[in-house]
Order: sequence, then structure tokens, then C-alpha cells
Amino acid sequence: MDGGAGSGTEHGAAGSVPAAPGRGRRAGRVAATGRMGIAGAGHDTKTAGFEGAGFETAGSEGAGSEGAGSEGAGSAEAGDLETALAGVLAFLRRRITGDYVIDEHGFDPDLTEHVIAPLLRPVYRDYFRIETRGLENVPDVGGALVVANHSGTLPMDALMMAMAILDHHPAHRNLRMLAADLVFAVPFLAPLARKIGNTLACQADAERLLTAGHLVGVWPEGFKGVGKPFSERYTLQRFGRGGFVSAALRTGVPIIPCTVVGAEEIYPMIGNVKSLARLLGLPYLPITPTFPWLGLLGLIPLPSKWIIEFGEPVPTDSYPAEAADDPMLVFELTDRIRETIQHTLYSLLMQRRSVFF
Repeated sequence: MDGGAGSGTEHGAAGSVPAAPGRGRRAGRVAATGRMGIAGAGHDTKTAGFEGAGFETAGSEGAGSEGAGSEGAGSAEAGDLETALAGVLAFLRRRITGDYVIDEHGFDPDLTEHVIAPLLRPVYRDYFRIETRGLENVPDVGGALVVANHSGTLPMDALMMAMAILDHHPAHRNLRMLAADLVFAVPFLAPLARKIGNTLACQADAERLLTAGHLVGVWPEGFKGVGKPFSERYTLQRFGRGGFVSAALRTGVPIIPCTVVGAEEIYPMIGNVKSLARLLGLPYLPITPTFPWLGLLGLIPLPSKWIIEFGEPVPTDSYPAEAADDPMLVFELTDRIRETIQHTLYSLLMQRRSVFF
């Protein structure tokens, strides 16, 4: 594959999903049943659940109304705490008893959904305030390839896309991300990346996941996109040789273009220490308005406002099996996907009010 996570705008209620409250429904369901979704069986598991009941305090008029409201709020907080605690205990019990599944690529859905996702959810919902559109274009079941622009100096856009699908898609699917080689060369990062669904951005792994019915994400710009200077923001880099298109053609799955606006501003890259980057074996060593000047504080991303839009799928099942070996067709589809994402970028940039609001 050409790149990975390391490396027609729609409007209306049906196409726009604002950031929702935390998904206590998933933890609650697991605590109640003691079960978890099993990855590697071929398809992502649909997860139904429940929303925490909302409580509204009574008005100040009438005797005892204020006290009743306080009591209701206290009950809600106690219930949320009990649900969270029950979820933690259920997770620990599954880890101790071995009642969880890790697939052939190292993906651990139990850890992803009940440990990693709760940590990322406040960032998605409250910090970046992400608005997700077009989720109806992502199929509920079966293989599909999500192709997106890449930016932000650090690949947080890949994680936020995965959260958008996990939290807001009706089937709560897991996005299996194709990551660059560097991700699996870092000692601490490599095993964690495997556990949350990353796999090597190569043709064989991509086709294997797609054939098994998984939802796969790829970022064809690779490091050229995520590490480009701020002066080139929202300008797509080259999409490689179209390896992702070949994988989709061989497996007959739809290609879903995805556009992310907002990630370019989290770490504005104003410089690149190339000599030191080569010495450390890194593709680039960024200089931003806050890093390295503020030390570790400079690693905190700026709170830009994000929009993630999933476009209309491009079907590939009508092409013959040998189409994947036709370089002209592969190039044509690659260029078509790239142009779709670029035009959607321009459209979304025209719609947003400002970078941070």
C-alpha cells in the first residue's frame, strides 16, 4: 500500500452527526452481559446499547423543587459512577479469565473499546468538537476501504476517524487502519498500534482484511501529507501508485472517500530540522509555534474545530478480476478519489466559520 495512518458535500440532518455525549451504553451493555464483540470472525459486531437517562432539575418555584432537582442530579451521578465501575470490573474480569479475543493481526477489540476509546472520547467530543457527516455512506457490514487526506504533524486524524465510526455509526464498526512501517519500529508504540487495529500498509494485509469483511482505513499521502509544512495546508500530496485501488479492485469492495478539516491546525508545522530527523531515523522533525519552545507542553495540540465527512462510495464490484492489474484504470480511479477529496476540502473550508469555532 502507498501510505497509512502513521505516515460532493452533504447537508441535512441525515448527513450531519454532531459530537455526541460519551458512549456509556457500550460499557453498560458489556457489564450487563459479560460479553464482547469478536473481531477476526469476518465482520464487525453490531453493538446495541443504552443511553444514560437524562435528568433535568426542577425550577426554583414551588416548595422543595430545588431539593428534588439536586437529588435527581445526585442519583444520575451515582448511577454513572456505578456503571463506569461495573464496566471496569467486567473488563478486569475478562482479562483475568482470558474471556477476550485477539485476531491474527493482533487487534484487541475489548481493550480498544473499553480502555482506549474512553480516553479518546473526550478529545473527540469536547476538545476538537468534531462534527461527523455522511456516515450513511459507510456500510453496516462487509468490506469497504475508507480513503482519507492526512495531516496534522502527528496522525491524530486517523484516531479521530476511528472514533467517529465506532461511536456514531449505527453498527459501531471498528476501523482497521493501515499504518506505515515506522509505527511498528517504535518499541512501545508497535504493540499498542497492533492492539487498537493497525496493521502494516501492505497489499497482502489490506486484501486479507477486506476479504474478511472488515472496514479498512488508508491514508495514501503517508508522511508526505502528515508532515507537510503549514504553508501547504489542505493541499493534497501525491497518492502514491494507487495500491489501495488495486486492493479494492481485487476484493470488489467500495472505496469511500473521507475528508478531514481541522487537523491541519493542531500542530502548525513552520519548520523542519531535517538533519536531526535523519540522524534519529524520522521522516521529519517538526518545529511548531509551541514545540520545542514550551518543552512537553508544546506537544499539546491546538483546539481546532474539526469536520469529518464520508463521501459517496465508489463501487468496484462491476470491474473484472484482472482490472487490478490495469495501470491506466488504477491511475484513473486513484486520481478520481484524490480529486473528490480535494474538492470536498475546498467546500468544507468555505463552510466553516473559523479555525477554532
